[in-house]
Amino acid sequence: MDAKKDTPLASSSPPVIHPLVAPLSYLLGTWRGQGEGGYPTINSFSYGEELHFSHAGNKPVIGYTQKTWKLNSGEPMHAESGYWRPKPDGTIEVVIAQSTGLVEVQKGTYNAQEKVVELQSETVGNASKVREIRRVFELVDGDLRYEVKMATNAVDLQPHLKAALKKL
Repeated sequence: MDAKKDTPLASSSPPVIHPLVAPLSYLLGTWRGQGEGGYPTINSFSYGEELHFSHAGNKPVIGYTQKTWKLNSGEPMHAESGYWRPKPDGTIEVVIAQSTGLVEVQKGTYNAQEKVVELQSETVGNASKVREIRRVFELVDGDLRYEVKMATNAVDLQPHLKAALKKL
């Protein structure tokens, strides 16, 4: 410990992966690529995206950040961040706060063998129109692919976003 700052001294070795995070360690790092969005109530669009999954090693938690931008101008579009908490029984709890003010509490499952995470909203807070969000993340041929489905007060569950990202 550094007595002046009361924090651990920097170490040159990488942090140890918590045993509950190990099955999802393939996610750790930065992913970048492109996605497509649409919904019955909006025009279709394309976007650039970067996801970052981090882990400090001492707790069974993965930090998550995401940002998107317009492909033609680089102008920021959306951002969100949160935490993923894998459980020993193959379930996972996720909290996400979006730049729009919307907050998601999701629960789901992960399959470490097939490298698939499936999430469904338990609660969508601070959203006047959104009532449900489902997310599926899957590692396919080295690409992290995801799909997001959304339901609003006016539209039942429909595809909303999909992307393919490469690890940097």
